[in-house]
Amino acid sequence: MKKLISLLTVAGLLLYVISTSVMAESPEKIADKKAEQLNEEATEEVAESEPISQDLAQEDDYADTPQGFHQVLKTKFIEGNPTWMTPILICLILGLALVIERIIYLNLATTNAKGLLENLEQKLNNESVDAAKELCRDTKGPVASIFYQGLDRIQENIDIIEKSLIAYGGVQMARLESNLTWISLFIAIAPMLGFLGTVIGMVQAFDSIERAGDISPTVVAGGMKVALLTTVFGLITAIILQLMYNYLIDKIESLVNTMEDSTITFMDIVVKYKNK
Repeated sequence: MKKLISLLTVAGLLLYVISTSVMAESPEKIADKKAEQLNEEATEEVAESEPISQDLAQEDDYADTPQGFHQVLKTKFIEGNPTWMTPILICLILGLALVIERIIYLNLATTNAKGLLENLEQKLNNESVDAAKELCRDTKGPVASIFYQGLDRIQENIDIIEKSLIAYGGVQMARLESNLTWISLFIAIAPMLGFLGTVIGMVQAFDSIERAGDISPTVVAGGMKVALLTTVFGLITAIILQLMYNYLIDKIESLVNTMEDSTITFMDIVVKYKNK
């Protein structure tokens, strides 16, 4: 329950920040600002009796001024029709929230397995099993949890200890892979939503052609813009989440390999302890 609440909190914060940033200025507001600035410049130029050609040149220079990436992104989001762009944005936000949660969890699960094994062997040889169990209990990560299960059954047969380690290792692996299915779901849904927007945009374009009775770039431009922008944003979302997903998979594989190697060494330590 705590994990769900924290995940929803992160998703809510990301949604608030991105939506506020995207919807801060609409194209109409941007156009109004440009018009006001141009009117002020024109008034000043008339007062100073400057040539009209200079006013037109300044207007062209303002129109040609390149916008920043952030401003272009907001403008394209609105031009692509928020009805179809918002679900894609939600997929991106939820996917990133899950990615952040997994990165934090996996980083906390990373343990210095070699150092833990050395300390564990010293505890078993110089102190007691309880001291070794206390060491594992105080150490975070799946490796320490697996070792604790083995120490808790150290009086049993070696085969029983090994089976318990394998079984609990599977439990820890499932915890490491938690929420990955949801990330892969958003990776699949985002381009689908983009393609859906593409189809709807094409339908709107053909409706415009039917109403106008003419095939011209002006008539079909609106529908085509929606079609292309939704596809672009859907693919960008899928690419971002796919890169993060591959990073998480690589991180999990590294942890699993560490768990397997450490378990083999742990079994050697247990065998030595039982044969003393």
